[in-house]
Amino acid sequence: MKNLLQKSLKQLSIFAFIVFVLSIPSYFLLVDWIWIKELDENNKLIAQRIENEFNAQNISRENIQQNIKFWNEIQPVSKIKPNQAPLKSDSLYTIRRQNIYFDTESIDRFRGLMTNIKINGQNYVLVVETNVEETEETVVYIAIATLAFFLILVIGFWILNRRLSRTVWLPFQDTLQKLKSFKLNSNKTLEFQDTDIKEFAELNETLDKLLKHNIYTFNQQKEFTENASHELQTPLAILKNKLDILLQSEDLTEKQYHIAEEMNQALTRSSRINKNLLLLAKIENNQFDSSEKINISNIVNESLENLKEHFEELQITLTKDVTPRVHQLGNSSLVEILIHNLLINALRHSEPNGRIGIILTGESFQISNSGQKELEAKFLFTRFAKNSKSIHGSGLGLAIVKEICKNQGWEIKYQFSQQKHQFTVHFMPETSIQKI
Repeated sequence: MKNLLQKSLKQLSIFAFIVFVLSIPSYFLLVDWIWIKELDENNKLIAQRIENEFNAQNISRENIQQNIKFWNEIQPVSKIKPNQAPLKSDSLYTIRRQNIYFDTESIDRFRGLMTNIKINGQNYVLVVETNVEETEETVVYIAIATLAFFLILVIGFWILNRRLSRTVWLPFQDTLQKLKSFKLNSNKTLEFQDTDIKEFAELNETLDKLLKHNIYTFNQQKEFTENASHELQTPLAILKNKLDILLQSEDLTEKQYHIAEEMNQALTRSSRINKNLLLLAKIENNQFDSSEKINISNIVNESLENLKEHFEELQITLTKDVTPRVHQLGNSSLVEILIHNLLINALRHSEPNGRIGIILTGESFQISNSGQKELEAKFLFTRFAKNSKSIHGSGLGLAIVKEICKNQGWEIKYQFSQQKHQFTVHFMPETSIQKI
């Protein structure tokens, strides 16, 4: 994961490098164009100077041709040719040829001018060629200087970026750390650091309003949960006691007894569903402290001991491999419910004379039971999604298991292999404690 400032600076650096690379041919074309333009002006000045110098000498017509011939010999880059009809316009051109001033092979570029001049009233064509200084070296020097400034700029950006991340972004880091440590069930609002940066001030103000609203909503929901727990459980308990008394009455006919028994079972299931829904609400609202050191091994052994009669009644063969003194950070009540629900789920979905296996290690808790058909994993941990025809379950057991694992920072997985249903709870490393 990348830092925001570093990510933006990286993009800017890449963009600047692309611009730098594209600037090199631009430098070459620009320098070359300036060089050619200056040479064209220089050649015109040379032509004008040659014309003026010849006319200033007042050379006779008999000697003019000899002087021109002599000039052409001592000035190889300038040629004067007689021309009866003057050129319509000056001609500019660029040519590559051997530089006559070098003995070794040296192909250079020359800029030429072909123009009209008049000497003693006679028309001549003057050809002037000037060596073009190579622009490649100039461009290389410019590119090196530009690269040096580019590196200085990028390094400066990185240094400024580190300083900005420590100063300008300090209020943001403070806000982030406070949000990480915030707990909704603490009912304490956060006091953010004052800042003169508009965006961070607006962020802190928005977060403050949001947290206050969430705390208020949490308290309202918590109050409703507690009220519902008290107000619903009381009448349900009264109704169940009345039905128990009614079932003990000797005046009931057999039909009335069966009706009352069905009512009692439905009422018991309703009470259980109500308790489970309230438990789910409390788990989702983070109303349980998860900082307790728990001995998972003891909880597993105690749960198995409590359900011993059920194993014997169904003639279930139990195999267990429980590593002693496995400790985790969490909530003991929730972990007891998690293990109990998984054991009850295995018992309810095991046929008589079936098998149940328990494996506990420092990394995971696994429970498996014999079965014939794979369960639908898609709806397995959904509320009221029952995978069997049993009327005893509330349809919330595995949903509660899923929420407890989420609350504890654990992960639960289901798989079906070798005619066995397997539920595995993986303990997260950050919540584990070394075996002691």
